[in-house]
Amino acid sequence: VQLQASGGGLVQAGGSLRLSCAASGRPFSRYCMGWFRQGPGKEREFVAAIGWSGRSSTNYADSLKGRFTISRDRAKNTVYLQMNSLKPEDTAVYYCAVVISTRDTYVYTRVGDYEYWGQGTQVTVSS
Repeated sequence: VQLQASGGGLVQAGGSLRLSCAASGRPFSRYCMGWFRQGPGKEREFVAAIGWSGRSSTNYADSLKGRFTISRDRAKNTVYLQMNSLKPEDTAVYYCAVVISTRDTYVYTRVGDYEYWGQGTQVTVSS
């Protein structure tokens, strides 16, 4: 499985970015896709994830609810992360990840749950 993340960049505080992550490789069955981030000197942390069933199964880090929205296009094997009202503390490398799962509505939130990782995309928010 290969994951290609894109959409990162430099944005001013209050601005928006939309990250994309396209999955390819092995034939896909059911899977959960998630976004994590790792700021300078920090551990990788959960941002958001979406289960196979889509909008009815999403989860967000509490501190990001209302600003970030995750969605997916199953036909394109692509997950998106819409980030609004960005803050300097959102500066980090953002990683997408996939875990194969038969639990359609279950959303995985731990780093260790995920089997495949993308290369990361840098998001920098200036004050």
